[in-house]
Amino acid sequence: MALSISTSPTLRLVAWLWLLMAAPSAWADWRAELPGAALVGQGNFTWFGWRVYQARLWSPAASVSWEQPFALELIYRRELSRDTLVRASMEEMRRLGGASVNEARLAAWDGEMRKAFVDVQPGQRITGLYQPGKGGSFYVDGEFRHAVADTDFARAFFAIWLDARTRHPQLRRELLGLNETNP
Repeated sequence: MALSISTSPTLRLVAWLWLLMAAPSAWADWRAELPGAALVGQGNFTWFGWRVYQARLWSPAASVSWEQPFALELIYRRELSRDTLVRASMEEMRRLGGASVNEARLAAWDGEMRKAFVDVQPGQRITGLYQPGKGGSFYVDGEFRHAVADTDFARAFFAIWLDARTRHPQLRRELLGLNETNP
């Protein structure tokens, strides 16, 4: 008589328990680091009419500020290389930082982003978690990728979307849940 795994409740239970113990990191994502986070706002980033990604801003507080943690989730709709992501981020961080950010610091930030980012495919998510006083952590498709323990980097990076001088003020308003009557 052959033993069938599909009919053996004991073997199914053992297999299920083994999977639970073997894959705890599959469940650990940025949400565990930001309890009580709710969607603050969302919007689409387009470039010459092409939808590049959908952005979502998550926070435990209704009003987002630099004094409390938040998460920025980007869901890509286009294939983009890591180099493209890093280059575009660096350009904006340089523009927003001006003379306060020197080239040596920017070079270090370039290296950190290369560790945090991947070549993205449509449907892929990169989420950045801003943590005041600590820096930022990055997750790709919910899995931890890299932490940057530099508060200046974290502020400069998230300013790309949230600073009042962003190149995309409509997306900023949508992320922050602002409308024309509540700027």
